[in-house]
Amino acid sequence: MGRITKARYIIEKEEPDRIVIADIGATQMSVTNDAENVVKELHEKGILQGRRLFYYDSEGRLDELVHDGRGLFLSFAPGPR
Repeated sequence: MGRITKARYIIEKEEPDRIVIADIGATQMSVTNDAENVVKELHEKGILQGRRLFYYDSEGRLDELVHDGRGLFLSFAPGPR
């Protein structure tokens, strides 16, 4: 399976209940703008496994990509402040 996202990101942290990723490469599409594909890709790689998905956007804010646990992006939510 090849890369399906246009966004470039790295996994910052993996914990039992959450994954934290961060945008890299300001010239690429951001995680925010490619959220559907980011969730799908992480699900297909078996990385999400029912965990919450947080991301640092290109401006350094921590927010959440809410998903259904089956690879479908649902919405954005504010991350812990």
